[in-house]
Amino acid sequence: MFSKAAVLVAGSWGTALASVLADKGIQVSLWTRNEKQMDEINREHKNERFLPGISLSANIQATTDMKEAVSGAQAVIMVAPSSAVREVSRQLKQYWTKDMLVVHATKGFETESLKRISTVISEELGCQEGHIVVLSGPSHAEEVVKRCPTTVVVASLEEEQAKRAQDLFMNNFFRVYTNRDLVGVELAGALKNIIALGAGMSDGLGFGDNAKAALLTRGLAEITRIGVEMGANPLTFSGLAGIGDLVVTATSQHSRNWRAGSLLGQGKPLPEVLESMGMVVEGIRTTKAAHTMSEKYGVQMPIATQLYHVLFEDMPAKTAVEALMGRDRKTEMEVMSQETWEQWHT
Repeated sequence: MFSKAAVLVAGSWGTALASVLADKGIQVSLWTRNEKQMDEINREHKNERFLPGISLSANIQATTDMKEAVSGAQAVIMVAPSSAVREVSRQLKQYWTKDMLVVHATKGFETESLKRISTVISEELGCQEGHIVVLSGPSHAEEVVKRCPTTVVVASLEEEQAKRAQDLFMNNFFRVYTNRDLVGVELAGALKNIIALGAGMSDGLGFGDNAKAALLTRGLAEITRIGVEMGANPLTFSGLAGIGDLVVTATSQHSRNWRAGSLLGQGKPLPEVLESMGMVVEGIRTTKAAHTMSEKYGVQMPIATQLYHVLFEDMPAKTAVEALMGRDRKTEMEVMSQETWEQWHT
């Protein structure tokens, strides 16, 4: 039974998940470093920078004190940007106890080490990675806080931990499935942001629906290919964390990755795009990580590679698309190596 949960930090997705929990009568302590944001949430029940026009439940109380946020909580939900996860986890370690459920909803990698977020958290907390649960799936914060029907997946190496997370979040508008493929769910949630950037770029260039449909389809094959080589179950990429999250992120103006890609496609330079967004665009950091992963695992990721050239080597977006269209002829079924295919079919 959950009576209190701590959510770290108070961005759009963290606030949306806090709202899901508050609707279930759970007292939510929403941690932020920003005192002005804390006062706005506590006094006005609003978080205007991230979720404008939304009234928040009185069950949500913000604090800048990590100890206060975590004290007495049965669950801790980590929703920090990927670049801040290690630092926030290090702070959490002082107050975390092993009976607390730990869920993260961060879609990215630690860029420097290429480690998945659950690995980073478990290293800092000093626990087994199986203690960590990842929450992912097609879920815009702007719709969740309005109680639009939403379905997500929670994954853990330990089934009991996933079931605890399912019980924590599930209500009559927020449906939660469980999955044992922690690796696949994390990889799918992170890598789809790259394809969403590409989809936005295609729209910004005015290339139409045909191009975007092809980009999403081939992008899913690319994600699956690297995912399977890293130990994921290929079926995960056909589920909520894979194709579900890919579709919602790559086709909606709610998506900051799609919006950033669209601006790049219109010819805006990356620094100007980032300044105009005002929020973290995880797909940009993930593109850099994926480019390195592609070389490390010897897996072709042509979409990620061309996006890397656009983001970090100043290649014009139109040139990147031309490079993709002009690649050597391939068969559509080249998703994974023969060795890996045999592994999954024996």
